[in-house]
Amino acid sequence: MNNQKLILVTGATGLQGGAVAIEALNQGFNVRILVRDETSSKAQELIQKGAEAVVGNFDDPISLENAMKDVETVFSVPISGIDTVETDRERKQAYTLIESAKKSGVKQFVHTSVAATSRYTEFPDWGTGKWFEKYWTDKWDIEEAVRTASFPAWTILKPAAIMNNFIDEKKMSIMYPLLKQGKIQSVTYADTCIDHIAVEDLAVFACAAFANPEKFNQHNIELAAESLSFQKIAETIFEVTGKEINITTLTEEEALAEGDHPFSVKAQQWDNVAGYNVDIDLLKTYNIKLTSFKEFVEKHKDQF
Repeated sequence: MNNQKLILVTGATGLQGGAVAIEALNQGFNVRILVRDETSSKAQELIQKGAEAVVGNFDDPISLENAMKDVETVFSVPISGIDTVETDRERKQAYTLIESAKKSGVKQFVHTSVAATSRYTEFPDWGTGKWFEKYWTDKWDIEEAVRTASFPAWTILKPAAIMNNFIDEKKMSIMYPLLKQGKIQSVTYADTCIDHIAVEDLAVFACAAFANPEKFNQHNIELAAESLSFQKIAETIFEVTGKEINITTLTEEEALAEGDHPFSVKAQQWDNVAGYNVDIDLLKTYNIKLTSFKEFVEKHKDQF
């Protein structure tokens, strides 16, 4: 029964963790959120919805073990940002969280990673350093740590590009900084299809795993609802909102001259030659309805 299970949600003031916390609360789970500042507006919003907040961070194992008291399930979100200076922060913090969960007797560990990690060695030009390879190897190493941690139940969710990046202020400012001016500038071609998933769908999958650990145990689930080009995205936004989006394709040199971060530029090139390649039909076996991009824009119309 959902109301008897205590879920610890990390990253709850972020995009993925926040969506999971809200969905879990809506489904009647007891939700505890790990936060650095319980007075922040996002933390307070979740507290008002019924979440219990515990202050802690991934660099403090004692705070993690305190947060995991009586917890049956942990939802794990990697730290945001790209480790371009190779501090190894993401792996270290993930390992600390995993070890704290093991020590605390957590029965289920649900982790969110990224699609295509199992195929990274197949990317064109892999081994040349072209794709900020540590991003991919860190994600994979953390997944492997979850898989080998001997939790009674574990699930790894692996989303492709997230639709909410088009409306989340923080994500949009990094990925689509000109969107508010009606422009998308990218090294990704206008007709390159990119797999997308709504963060709300990721949250539904997470909660399905919380509710049925046995069914979802040892599942690595790549998540995408639709494969969309920027041209199709622009057409859909116009169809629903009446707002026009102009697509401009840049060369790598032009994008760097515009001040785009080298990681973003490489990621956009990666979309053209590799991509997530999620088996969307395979997800139908879970009988969970996925949100199309048009449905997503209609739902969030005011935020566009």
